[in-house]
Amino acid sequence: MVPADLLRRRETHFTLWRPQAGGKPPVLAIGTFAAGNPNTLANRREFPLSMNDPTAPGLWMIPAAALGLPDGIYHYWFQVENTNPDDPAGTPIFCTDPFATTVDWRLLSPALPPGFHDETDSQPASVIRLQGGVLTAVDPGGESASFPNDPRPDTLPTNNQLVIYELPTAWTTTQGTGTSERGVGTFKDVLALVDEAAAGANFGGLDLLALGRSYLTELGVNALELLPPADSFFKRAWGYDTSHYLAPDWELGFPDGQAASTSNADLAALVQSCHGHGIRFFIDVVMAFGRNEAYQWIDFDDFYIADPSTVPTDPDALTSRRGDGSQTLRNGFGSTLFRYTRSTAQPFYDPISGGTQQEVPARALMYTYLTRWMRDFRADGIRMDSVENVANWDFVGGYKDRGRALWKERWEAAGLDPGGADARFLVVGEELSLPLGLLTQGRLDALWNDGFRARVRAAVLGESNDGENFEFTVRNAIDCRNLGFEDLAESVNYITSHDLEGFRKERLFTMLQRAGFTGLDLQKRVQLAFVCLLTANGIPMFLAGEEFADQNDLFDSNGNVSEAGGKEMDPVDFSRLQEPARHSIFAYVARLVHLRTTHPALAVNDTDFLHVDFDAGKRVMVWKRGMAGQDPVVVVANFSDYATPNGLSDPQAEYVVPNWPATPPGRQWREVTQQRDVLPAQTGREPIFPWEGKVYTLA
Repeated sequence: MVPADLLRRRETHFTLWRPQAGGKPPVLAIGTFAAGNPNTLANRREFPLSMNDPTAPGLWMIPAAALGLPDGIYHYWFQVENTNPDDPAGTPIFCTDPFATTVDWRLLSPALPPGFHDETDSQPASVIRLQGGVLTAVDPGGESASFPNDPRPDTLPTNNQLVIYELPTAWTTTQGTGTSERGVGTFKDVLALVDEAAAGANFGGLDLLALGRSYLTELGVNALELLPPADSFFKRAWGYDTSHYLAPDWELGFPDGQAASTSNADLAALVQSCHGHGIRFFIDVVMAFGRNEAYQWIDFDDFYIADPSTVPTDPDALTSRRGDGSQTLRNGFGSTLFRYTRSTAQPFYDPISGGTQQEVPARALMYTYLTRWMRDFRADGIRMDSVENVANWDFVGGYKDRGRALWKERWEAAGLDPGGADARFLVVGEELSLPLGLLTQGRLDALWNDGFRARVRAAVLGESNDGENFEFTVRNAIDCRNLGFEDLAESVNYITSHDLEGFRKERLFTMLQRAGFTGLDLQKRVQLAFVCLLTANGIPMFLAGEEFADQNDLFDSNGNVSEAGGKEMDPVDFSRLQEPARHSIFAYVARLVHLRTTHPALAVNDTDFLHVDFDAGKRVMVWKRGMAGQDPVVVVANFSDYATPNGLSDPQAEYVVPNWPATPPGRQWREVTQQRDVLPAQTGREPIFPWEGKVYTLA
């Protein structure tokens, strides 16, 4: 098995790993939850921890069996001496277990000493089950993660077949009232997007969550990337402020009307249902920085760096090198940056190997975090946030390698040939400057290709991307190899992502509306963008709601999506799907998604441009996907106002595409987006219309 020594020790011991030398022994404060106003910790007991294993310096422990407590579910904190430079030094403070598998925000740490801040320094209780001297992960009501009917991992789609659905957990609905109701799309609500037998929770009234429906199956996506599902300090927005890395988010397991969170059980049920529907589950991991994470008080300087601008020569102050070789100070975006470069002054206990070595503590924390999510929640892929602010390629590569090792562990436990494992696991990094060395050096499997967004958005506005003519704006979007990618599974293409701040990054509908388009003109450009996305060389991804042209509703005072308004807070409004025009867009996109996940020609790198026509105001480009001898997919894309004269009224009207692939005997062509067969006499000669993409396959 892949080693994870601290997780093994935690099965029988309460442990606090603190690489920092010296200080008073930590104290375990433990009891049972008592509901009230306020909620309290009943039957509270305190036990000092000991560092009595000479082979594990920095590891404080106490056997669970030595506490003399009856079996049950317990809430607890560790009392430590504060090391956070923003709070009184050395003052005792109660902290969440940094390796807690469940936290309970109904019960916050005891009253803080003077000089601390209730709104930021209070910590939720950790939760654990004690039974026969053994400690196990459990929700406060006794529920736990389980996978009784999880399919074998070889039933899941390969990387080159993926269409990724990026789903925020902030949702809203108008429900026909004309007023917006914003809330948390919990794990149970997400389950109802997948499972026909689930009806949702906070948003159970949405049509698409009704019993008998599987919305994501209707859409056809086969990978779900939930925006960071680890526990977040803030009341749930989009989750990019992780506080408790090994615990699934409290609110995502706490629908309205429940007594307590069931996040462990709910997340496992969601992942198992995804697998049963042929959908891989990706986790979005935020490791550059943490928000109110316990080590900010337990051992700040070993795990964190304060404001890099005050210590610019610190080895952890600068970003990793961008695609152009430049570096700048790291940005925590309001959170506190982890250290991934500077090691400790002396050797310490390693939570991974169990040995003693001089290492970088935050790396071990994150490797343990990954182990928990890979083993207990069976993730099938990883999206790594803000790689440039993680700022250490060695750590990034180590994280990717550990993820793959844990995936192979699960693969081989299912009795499968290890040779097939690599094609069904992916570690993707968000580093928008595209330093391809991350790929060529094997540090990551894939990168977000933000250039695709810029190029396709320019193209559907009839413009060229910065520094390119129009033809190569489209060519470089459609074939990622033109940018230096070597394989389609290295490039994650998208039109819109969750990062909606900046030039042409808002939702596509909003961008087009601001450009003056409405009605059918806007709809055709949205559909053309999706034709590009779902037939291009690369892994397509889109933000939830784009499949029906959702729009931005929250803006700052200047009318922009920014930190001051809208960014990572603007919910997905699934109720808009009921609007006829938007439902039409959904149906159009769903046909393309199903094509992308099933047609072999779209799962290979081969991409050829058959025709380019810029005469007389036209901007028509035709590309073919597929290898020689393989049934191809042919795309005719018109990025102009040109229409074939009398194209709708004259049966003889035509637009001729030279070099059209031969039609094998007994076969005919079919246009996918309109679901219609092409007459043999019109093969490669159908009329074209403004701002339209046509996608052809052999029937």
